[in-house]
Amino acid sequence: MKYEELMNNHADKLIDQLLVHVLGEESVEVHFDFQDEDQWSVVSMHQYEEDLEISLRLHLDKHFDLFLGYYDDEDEFHELTRILNEKEIEQIPIGLQKIMKKVVDDEQGLRFKSALIKQS
Repeated sequence: MKYEELMNNHADKLIDQLLVHVLGEESVEVHFDFQDEDQWSVVSMHQYEEDLEISLRLHLDKHFDLFLGYYDDEDEFHELTRILNEKEIEQIPIGLQKIMKKVVDDEQGLRFKSALIKQS
């Protein structure tokens, strides 16, 4: 299955894959990033054997998007993004949503025990 098809038709599966990975770790890192006037908090996972990055981002204007970055066979990097709908946002644990909001509001990343999210 091509990455474009995954993003367009199976974003929920990518979100689940990311959340299982992130919440399976002992600690979670939510980073703050920006480009030009846009600011966001981000939680990511990397699959190095597939040259793949999957990220959830919460932007300052309060919309979530799913980011997928990958290298093709010619080692060219590609980025795909997709704004999440309400059903997809509901997959994200409320605790993680709150922490991502705090990170983007404070413009400072956080590292915390994943157990905090599992309890919410």
